[in-house]
Amino acid sequence: MAYGAGEKRRAVGDLARSFLKAWVQVSMLGLALLILAACSGTDGPPELLADRGPLSLAPAPKNVAGLTQLASVDGQRFAVHTDGGDLTFLPGVNLGSSIPGHAPGELAIDRQQYRDWFPQISAAGFRVVRVYTILPPHFYEEFVAYNEANPDAPLFLAHGIWIPEEDFYEAGDLWNPLVRDAFHREIRDAVGAVNGDAVIEPLRGHASGTYVADVSSWLISWIVGVELDPQIVLDSDEANPGRSFTGEMIMATSDASPTEVWLAEGLDLVARLQTERGRLVPMAFVNWPSTDPLDHPEEPLEREDMVGVDANHVLPTDAWPGGVFASYHAYPYYPDFQRFEPGIVDFELNGSVDPYAGYLTKLRNHHADMPTMVTEFGVPGSVGHAHYGPLGRNQGGHSEQEQMAINAELLHVIADVGLAGGYVFAWTDEWFKFTWNTIDFELPGDRRAMWMNPWTNEAHFGVVAVNPGSESAVLVDGLPDEWVTNGSQVIHEGAEGLREVRAFHDEGYLHLLLRFDDEDLWEREMITVGVDVIEGGPGQLPSGAPDELSDYAVQIGAGENGVTGMILAAGHSDSYRRIYGAALGYFETDPADLAEGAASWAPQTLIVNRPLIDPLTGEDQAAETMIAGDLLRGTSDPDDARFDSRTAWQGDGQFLEMRLPYQGIGFSDPSSLQALVVGLDGSVSTSLVERVGIVVEAGGQTATTAGYAWEPWQSVTWHERPKADLDLLSSAAKTTLAEGRSSEAD
Repeated sequence: MAYGAGEKRRAVGDLARSFLKAWVQVSMLGLALLILAACSGTDGPPELLADRGPLSLAPAPKNVAGLTQLASVDGQRFAVHTDGGDLTFLPGVNLGSSIPGHAPGELAIDRQQYRDWFPQISAAGFRVVRVYTILPPHFYEEFVAYNEANPDAPLFLAHGIWIPEEDFYEAGDLWNPLVRDAFHREIRDAVGAVNGDAVIEPLRGHASGTYVADVSSWLISWIVGVELDPQIVLDSDEANPGRSFTGEMIMATSDASPTEVWLAEGLDLVARLQTERGRLVPMAFVNWPSTDPLDHPEEPLEREDMVGVDANHVLPTDAWPGGVFASYHAYPYYPDFQRFEPGIVDFELNGSVDPYAGYLTKLRNHHADMPTMVTEFGVPGSVGHAHYGPLGRNQGGHSEQEQMAINAELLHVIADVGLAGGYVFAWTDEWFKFTWNTIDFELPGDRRAMWMNPWTNEAHFGVVAVNPGSESAVLVDGLPDEWVTNGSQVIHEGAEGLREVRAFHDEGYLHLLLRFDDEDLWEREMITVGVDVIEGGPGQLPSGAPDELSDYAVQIGAGENGVTGMILAAGHSDSYRRIYGAALGYFETDPADLAEGAASWAPQTLIVNRPLIDPLTGEDQAAETMIAGDLLRGTSDPDDARFDSRTAWQGDGQFLEMRLPYQGIGFSDPSSLQALVVGLDGSVSTSLVERVGIVVEAGGQTATTAGYAWEPWQSVTWHERPKADLDLLSSAAKTTLAEGRSSEAD
């Protein structure tokens, strides 16, 4: 049966409710079924090739010069050979190596997690899994097990090879012997791991063990390296003039830069190791707009166009028929040349202006003799964002529904401009991730994985949401039902007016439930909640009610702009005004407003672009911002058709329910009870929070609660669910796969 978008959401909701009633948390089996329902609308397996039928995708490798070749390159065509025909457009997904509570180098994902994820990835329509580095042996064992159990619908593998980033950035030179030797060891280990013939000794931050599972039958590419910092690439190039390389399999052209020569040498080693094992595999290195080979004279930031790394300068010799291709991490919101550059900003695709399509088309045209793939793309579904992009494709600030719709649109763009594949970033949300406009406020930085920050967009790129708690202990819907049993504390009881305040915390939010005598009080007046986490105070709340301690305030209710919600910061605790105003001078501030004890309140604000000079007009362009403190009214119940993951509050009758992101109320790390302290000079430090002070002003009365405290935590609980409207991205994956299937199989 075919479903419309609304019908699919209702179908998913009905299924989810039945599971949630049966289990305390969504089990991994339940998640797989939810994804299957969200992406196919049927009880059976999703059609692999949309309207062209579920043809077998079993590998059908060719024999070339006595070597096995599953994927081949011919001009700009990249083809994976299957029993159902050649696949010439590849929809894929990037798979990280981290789960909440762990850094990526801990490699904490266990066997069962991969066993659960692989069928979910397939059900979501992705045919390629891209990994960045060597993973533990059980990843490869489970990959083989899944594919052997699903021979006609296997997952293909695009495997990465990490470079020793820390050594490289410390040395500032790719050719440093320590860096080069470590890279070549990593290459040998990676090829051995993929082919099931490696024993890797333990090394901190690296996978190790005995590798016996051979996944090479499904390996379609090697993608080596990482996004390289432009300044360090330039420094490394200047330190190594005159480098050249012509290998047995791969060569650097005469005009190759030292970085390109270094990459050619590494790829030649990969090719030789693959040939020894009897397989030809197309190869590429990671690139991104900051080091692309194009000239961007309209780019306002010099460092984003200071050096290029060009796949056209790293080519196969006649001895390597495996082929090479160009691989880019390309997003629709950065760098800013996408907002200014002629030929990009005004480029039209299918009758509509689309700067992202314009940029990808320039990349494709530059690499006229090889395929080009976008091996990372997407937008995050998060409260905060870090950059405005053309066509509203911002770096965050999207609902899950918007995120999936944009990602689906981007995948179609990648296919329509003639590229060879698009791998969405990423499979799951990753709490450890940081971004430039919140990283300075997440302290200690090595504990980011211990909590979820909705203001950090980078943590929310997943197509599968990773939410705090082993279950949703609080659904923001204005209803009090779960508050009696979820372990919340009563921190205030009153005889009239404000009858009760309850508090609860998890790894993502401080939750509050307020119960009033008057029903729907917030529809008629503003309710203010003051929050105290550091020393000092403004002397009064934003409402004017006296209060000596609160550093932040939450206002929910009727005002000039209707019924709204907002988190505000007092001058002494406002990181935006103190850092970007007083310290950096991006805008004017009155020192009196930022002084201790000043009754100066402003909405919590994130900077999303620093001041720059408009490259087209030469005029100064002010810093761009977003109001992160804007609290969305709605429901956080994913079974409700009105669901929005960014929801922060809801009221119903006597009850007002809210969940407050920790950064919004001044925490730099809730897991270790650290609050942010910002100096007038822009310096940041932390202080210990023994108890969060909470006052409530409503109906002309101010109630001081007992406050709320919790113990530091060293481990986390979390649960997964497919993001709302994942079916849109799934449909795009299946459609582009079908449209890219070679007619040779018809």
